[in-house]
Amino acid sequence: MFTYKVDDEVELRLLNTCHAPTLFALVDANRSYLREWLPWLDSNREEQDSVRFIAWSRHQFAENKDIVAGIWYRGTLVGLVGLHGITAASHSASIGYWLARDFQGRGIVTRATRAVLNYAFQELQLNRVEIRCAPGNVKSHGVPLRLGFTREGTLRRAERLYDRYEDSIVFATLRTEWPARASGT
Repeated sequence: MFTYKVDDEVELRLLNTCHAPTLFALVDANRSYLREWLPWLDSNREEQDSVRFIAWSRHQFAENKDIVAGIWYRGTLVGLVGLHGITAASHSASIGYWLARDFQGRGIVTRATRAVLNYAFQELQLNRVEIRCAPGNVKSHGVPLRLGFTREGTLRRAERLYDRYEDSIVFATLRTEWPARASGT
């Protein structure tokens, strides 16, 4: 079972099916807010969808392909962070995250992402980690900027978001760059 204590307030944990009701309630309560930038909201309409997502994420973890962890803030599930597309051949992956609206502005995602990066570079020995987000999603691209990622460029119309295509800004950091940033310095 993957559990990672970030600090006294934030902990990352793999989800179990017992978390499905809580996860679904969190998604449902934040549906309109999250739908602005996340393409999967329309396919998550009932608690059973969260059960299937959790089963899929646990399978991906067992196959060493993804790590999808719940973000617990002071004991409450408030969002997710994931290390996706872990590729052994290139020692790379990408990070994605979302947080409930009421928990924004507390540094929770930045702290969780820093912890995932520490794990990726120290435990998994990855070489490169990317974060991609739409140019208009200012809160999201604030995370890699705060963590000292390099903005590498823009992928034009790279993601379908319901009725439109969005560009993706690509931010990345390398293991050789990370030690100086790992503690927040």
